[in-house]
Amino acid sequence: MDIVLLILGFLLMLLGILGSFLPVLPGPPVSWIGLLLLVLTKAVPDDWWFLGITLVVALLVFAMDYVIPAVGTRKFGGSKAGMIGTTIGLVVAIVFPILGIFGIIIWPFIGALVGELANKADQKTALKAALGSFIGFLTGTFLKFVVAVIYLGLFVSKAWEYKASLFPYFS
Repeated sequence: MDIVLLILGFLLMLLGILGSFLPVLPGPPVSWIGLLLLVLTKAVPDDWWFLGITLVVALLVFAMDYVIPAVGTRKFGGSKAGMIGTTIGLVVAIVFPILGIFGIIIWPFIGALVGELANKADQKTALKAALGSFIGFLTGTFLKFVVAVIYLGLFVSKAWEYKASLFPYFS
């Protein structure tokens, strides 16, 4: 059973990293569930402080992911249409990966710009708001990615620390 929890936890870690870029997956909370599964194994001792602190961080980052783009957009004079455009641009980048990794950067910006122009903003205002929305999006994505990668590091570190208990047949 420990091996099943370990494998599921590791898969959730990878899914959490992927969720840093995909708007439909909450990256850090998914990664946290992976940490929870690791701690639920019989091999790894219960560490409620570790789980509590990492849960608070995951939830804070999850909440900040909604706040940061809104603040960026508003700070640069944008509207909700710009934020919606950013999200649509990200979906386009994922569904049509024509530009590869650059598409994840370019399409949200284009989406924000189109959203602002559709919202009847002049070109200068739309460009400024799109830049704010884009910067907010990148900041939130980067923050989620960093937390998910740190959680993966914590997962691997804990699994390595208790490898003799997790893999008794290979020790």
